[in-house]
Amino acid sequence: MTKKTNIVVGSDNVFRDLGFPDGEAQNLLLRADLVMHIRKVIEKLGITQAEAAKRASITQPRMNDLVKGRTEKFTLDAMVNVAAQLGYIVKLSLKKAA
Repeated sequence: MTKKTNIVVGSDNVFRDLGFPDGEAQNLLLRADLVMHIRKVIEKLGITQAEAAKRASITQPRMNDLVKGRTEKFTLDAMVNVAAQLGYIVKLSLKKAA
């Protein structure tokens, strides 16, 4: 007997797919994307969380929260500031919803 697999095609936002309202889903996705980029920056720079925290003018425990994806502890502004302090520019694009 063969078990049938149902495949569901998701949207471009996993948080929307999980049932979050559109506005919150977009905010969560922005936060997740920014955290992912900040992690990559730290790796690319070859620095520790402690050094990244020093450069970003935050404590190492705060940097650890950010790197671990605890985005609820940060505003988007604060996350953008961290990226800027690490030498990067954050750009936002806007497109009409389908």
